[in-house]
Amino acid sequence: MTWKDPAQPGSAGTPLIDASVHIFMQSNKDLRRNFLKEPFASRGFPDYEMNWYGAPGGEYAKDTKGPNREYPGSDPDIAAQHLFTDRGVDIAILHPMTRGIMPDRHLGTALAAAHNEMMVTRWLEHDEHGERFRGTIRINPDDIVGALRQIDKYKDHPRVVQIGIPMQSRELYGKPQFWPLWDAAADAGLPVAVHIEGGAGIQFAPTPSGKTRTYEQYLGFMALNYIYHLMNMIAEGVFERTPDLKFVWADGAADLLTPFMWRMDCFGRPHLEQTPWAPKMPSDYLPGHVYFVQGALDGPGDTEFAGEWLSFTGKEDMVMFGSSYPHWQLNEPQIPTVLSTEQREKLLWRNAAQLYGLEAAFAGVGSASAVAAQ
Repeated sequence: MTWKDPAQPGSAGTPLIDASVHIFMQSNKDLRRNFLKEPFASRGFPDYEMNWYGAPGGEYAKDTKGPNREYPGSDPDIAAQHLFTDRGVDIAILHPMTRGIMPDRHLGTALAAAHNEMMVTRWLEHDEHGERFRGTIRINPDDIVGALRQIDKYKDHPRVVQIGIPMQSRELYGKPQFWPLWDAAADAGLPVAVHIEGGAGIQFAPTPSGKTRTYEQYLGFMALNYIYHLMNMIAEGVFERTPDLKFVWADGAADLLTPFMWRMDCFGRPHLEQTPWAPKMPSDYLPGHVYFVQGALDGPGDTEFAGEWLSFTGKEDMVMFGSSYPHWQLNEPQIPTVLSTEQREKLLWRNAAQLYGLEAAFAGVGSASAVAAQ
């Protein structure tokens, strides 16, 4: 089955890359018994569930648990049925969900390593579906040595296409202590994906002024933290010193980009003497460096100027579709029908194919046909 684009009725379908598929251990017992090594397997750490800002209707979509009620998103066969057969996805970019920041950096690295082993052995090397999965290896930015070890271990795996870090961080990601990680990612040719983590061991407030009261406030505010990281990286000259580095803000925030970049251009350029290591206009560092995963697009909806809206700040070249499977929203591509064919293809698959080196799987594909990954 291929995804049927409502803007092209009667067509064979449009290719679709799902750039945000969250995978989990089957259970805490599965994690401790099969992947986490001692002494960490006997340590205490939080479950995946968020301790306060849970979705009122439940965190996960219906029928995403395993056959014996294993954790949602933990069974490759069920996920493949939902993604490839039911939803028409051609390739799924997997992003293991871990526990965010641990008070013990070594425990955090051990949890990341366990999730990497699980993803590679159960998903990327799956006999039937592995060729249509691509993986994100998790690293712990609090442990530079351990993180570099994980990058070195998996960077040459043919189905590993990305490095993953938590959005919650003790420091902004432009700071120099993180530069060895960004250099290693660029050297390996792997983008870095930043994702909001649930079940964080150290749960920072979602706003600079403290905690919100309700889930909808949390959801509305949390993605702002992506912008704080991005603006700091630009001001600190990260993309200037590491020109091959690519960052994916993997849980929204493209809707916030234009007004924040306008402010940064306005206030940054007149004060260049403060950041001589970043000599360009701040917005000039976006193309080729910055990407976003969105389930639904911001903007005016299906109006005549929707394409112009998407082109502001170059978002049409940055945004990739992601469903957030198996979470409750389970997004379908909701793309205004008035967008140009080129814009639609970029959002649905071309941006992701270019970023993750998947062009060969879609060689010769036009706007009216779809393929399964080769």
